[in-house]
Amino acid sequence: MATDRREQQHPLYGSDRQIVNTILSGEPTDLNLAELARLKIRYRGFPGARDIQKDLDKTLANWKLTEEQLFDKTRELHNSMRLYTVRARREQEDWS
Repeated sequence: MATDRREQQHPLYGSDRQIVNTILSGEPTDLNLAELARLKIRYRGFPGARDIQKDLDKTLANWKLTEEQLFDKTRELHNSMRLYTVRARREQEDWS
């Protein structure tokens, strides 16, 4: 019996792709670290968007971080400041 292995298109792929392009070519700033962590969580186990998943992993490697180190750093950042305050004024925070 064959399993259905079709790739799915994430509804936020377009805007997420732009964010990934920005962080992939950027430095590990506080906001970029937070965005990387947020997108790693969003696409974890998602059956599609393999290019985004690959580029998120590539960014982790470029910044010489493990996923655990990334999440530790971003937890500290979120506990010490509101990273999305300015952005939240322009658009609604999106963690889906």
